[in-house]
Amino acid sequence: MNVARSFNNWRKYRQTVNELARMSSRELADMGISRSEIEAVARGSVAR
Repeated sequence: MNVARSFNNWRKYRQTVNELARMSSRELADMGISRSEIEAVARGSVAR
């Protein structure tokens, strides 16, 4: 994996974590995500 791709994946991961972290617990629950799963969901978004 090249440096540019690694950097873009990191940015996408951080953006996803930040967006999910700003949501209320109720909003996360409506999507079926708990606060403890935010990082795993973000990692999954990069793997796609």
